[in-house]
Amino acid sequence: MQDLNDFVWFVKVVEHGGFAAAGRALDQPKSKLSRRIAQLEERLGVRLIQRTTRQFAVTEVGQTFYQHCKAMLVEAEAAEEAVAALQAEPRGMVRITCPVTLLHVHVGPMLARFMARYPGINLQLEATNRRVDLVAEGVDVAIRVRPRPFDDSDLVLRVLADRGHCLVAGPALIERMGNPAMPSELSEWPGLSMGAGKHLHKGELSGPEGAKAEIHFTPRLVTT
Repeated sequence: MQDLNDFVWFVKVVEHGGFAAAGRALDQPKSKLSRRIAQLEERLGVRLIQRTTRQFAVTEVGQTFYQHCKAMLVEAEAAEEAVAALQAEPRGMVRITCPVTLLHVHVGPMLARFMARYPGINLQLEATNRRVDLVAEGVDVAIRVRPRPFDDSDLVLRVLADRGHCLVAGPALIERMGNPAMPSELSEWPGLSMGAGKHLHKGELSGPEGAKAEIHFTPRLVTT
């Protein structure tokens, strides 16, 4: 079996133009390099380098052999880099929290694609609508739906999407309550809202030409 170190040393000898310079670069005795190249030539049955006390010249066969050895070293380095790149893939456990509805509509399919792309990552997901203390509970990523401006300014925030709100009512409710003439009349309508405890329920309506109206109301049903 060939000793691949001989191929490496041959490449270095050729690139440094002699045994002495290659020996200094490799921190190897000149005599050792000369002996190993001579043994390599004997195994191959060809002269790779013409050398005398005054002359160092790579033969035609030696040039061809050098090109192949150099290509081998390049491929070996590429193989090491490929392994290093694989080892550099993200790994470990990531704890995520997101609202229940968002999980079913958007986050679930995205997580499936994410896990297929990064097999070294394991996920721990909590679907909840409660307020989560990321630091105290050891959560890495929190996906939330909330209006601007954002609080928790000491955390790293990324806006994934902007979504507006709209006011809706069922046909039966409109038939019973009638069409409101002014936004303020909506305060008397039964409604749904989100919050907890003594949360103040209100909404801001935007109209033509930048007109705005703030509506305060008491919802019939509140979810948290």
